[in-house]
Amino acid sequence: MKKFSFLFSFLLLFFTACNSTQSSSNEVKNETKICPQCNMEVGKSSEYSSSLSTNGKTYYFDDIGCMILWANEHEIKKAKMNVFSKDTLRFIDVKNANYTIGETTPMSYGFCAYENKKKIQITFEEVNVKMLRGENMTNPKIRKQILGNK
Repeated sequence: MKKFSFLFSFLLLFFTACNSTQSSSNEVKNETKICPQCNMEVGKSSEYSSSLSTNGKTYYFDDIGCMILWANEHEIKKAKMNVFSKDTLRFIDVKNANYTIGETTPMSYGFCAYENKKKIQITFEEVNVKMLRGENMTNPKIRKQILGNK
């Protein structure tokens, strides 16, 4: 009888421990944000990240270029879009941001948002057009034009 109760206690403890470990790993997975365009994890650093909210759902992107391409592919015309501002370290509306090109970004598109005006900058509309035309830092001709021989 003692063997049976010991075995029963051991099995009960074993299965309880397995279930508690399993549930905590599921919680971690739910907190991880995945870019719907490139399927990469949106990093803990928000430096180049953006978000798009439409139809009650919010999507997170690791690079503003991914957001533009994804919105175009899904024919999303009206959405609330935010981008992380590198100078003020907060999310702002994409249309209120000033952009530079030539930065090192997660997907190498090269666009970076700033809340305050920069010396050389472009608007969100220009970023959008450049992304859809392929005029970003992933294009070797554009990269050479912007960076020179670097």
